[in-house]
Amino acid sequence: MSRRLTIDPITRIEGHARITIQLDDAGNVADAHFHVTQFRGFEKLCEGRPFAEMPSLMARICGICPVSHLVAAAKACDRILAVRPPKTGSDLRELMNLAQIVQSHSLSLFYLAAPDLVFGFDADPATRNIVGIARTNPQLAGDGILLRKFGQRVIEILGGKRIHPAWIVPGGVETPLTAEKRDEIRAMIPDAYAAVDRTLTWYKANLMGWAEEEASLGNFKSAFMAMVEDEGNVTHYDGRLRIADHDGALIAEFDPRDYAEHLGEFVDDASFLKPTYLLSRGVTDGMYRVGTLARVVVAKGFGTPRADAELESFRKVFGPTPSSSFLYHHTRLIEILHGIEKIEQLLKDPDILSDRVISNAQVNRNIGIGVAEAPRGTLMHRYVVDDDGIVQTANLMIATGHNASAMNAGVLQVAKKYVHGEDVAEGMLNRVEAVIRCYDPCLSCSTHAAGQMPMIVDLVDSRGDVIRVLSR
Repeated sequence: MSRRLTIDPITRIEGHARITIQLDDAGNVADAHFHVTQFRGFEKLCEGRPFAEMPSLMARICGICPVSHLVAAAKACDRILAVRPPKTGSDLRELMNLAQIVQSHSLSLFYLAAPDLVFGFDADPATRNIVGIARTNPQLAGDGILLRKFGQRVIEILGGKRIHPAWIVPGGVETPLTAEKRDEIRAMIPDAYAAVDRTLTWYKANLMGWAEEEASLGNFKSAFMAMVEDEGNVTHYDGRLRIADHDGALIAEFDPRDYAEHLGEFVDDASFLKPTYLLSRGVTDGMYRVGTLARVVVAKGFGTPRADAELESFRKVFGPTPSSSFLYHHTRLIEILHGIEKIEQLLKDPDILSDRVISNAQVNRNIGIGVAEAPRGTLMHRYVVDDDGIVQTANLMIATGHNASAMNAGVLQVAKKYVHGEDVAEGMLNRVEAVIRCYDPCLSCSTHAAGQMPMIVDLVDSRGDVIRVLSR
């Protein structure tokens, strides 16, 4: 008799979701699906608001990656104003976004993923957590806290608070950086380097112990998309979007504001998450991935020496176009290093203290599109406003939406490998959850789809066996 397994909730991710696994009569996995069960609806909330409110409002989508929404929203508003921020204004925006990258990656790697990496995917959940890491490997736990604190403190120094800063605005940023604040950030950089260096040493020393997971957690062919600068290196603030196939072959490269010519969206009836796809390949075959793994596949490098050295080492082991989603963890760690390097570079520029940080104008366009690289991948904001600057419609394409089809494919792949028959161990299901953690999804950011998720009711007998399933 067929049977349905449910993992509810999925643990150690941002937001609320569950996984359903359908077994056939022989106890083998027939199907699996990742369901996002929360709804935010920020696209609708924006309607009727003045466009200048968008950066601050959009930052409230998420408490983990608010800066990335600030950046994308402000860039969309720049287009509505038909202005470019002064160079220092753009550099300060980039600086804050890099701090966001460092703190968000640190949260994902050390707090959410590391318990599986340290103790193993089959370990007792009572130990397999951040408290267990603090007890058994206090150096690793301390370095995670230090790196996250570094990123959050830089955000606070620049924007006045760590969460939901309103400092990034249409046209640039609100206030210049002072020499005192610059020096405070500089003083924290050596400790940040030391922490990420120790963690990279630990991670690479343990690679062989995770070989099975690297081979099986979301390891499949797909396209990849990320933003690159003029020389082809990773950029998180401004550049061109590049889409490459699983073998590195170029599919497309274009101005991010032309994304609608290349990317489509659809509503998944089983989830509030709004997935995307490549228009050229259609919904069925148009899966692609974004985020740190995508960035190292499509880009030439990082453009900073220490991160590029680590990337060269990574490519010697895994090749130039790795396909395993498990490698998001490794590439996150390399990108933390790059973020620190890039912050240091920006602070060395004397112009970073310039007081020319904002351009002012009135509404000059009715459509604004802003694109940036968030920790989890490419983030797109599109606003349509009237001549008074009142938002008529808003469209958000979120990194987790870009990765939605890949997460579903990963859940099915891992479930088929590890889940069999009636004897389902906790470690088996933890691996199914773990493939979702590879993507570090942000569900609050990505649930803006129209439509209705069906309500499913399982009728069970006294033994707990499902005797009938009702759905709306």
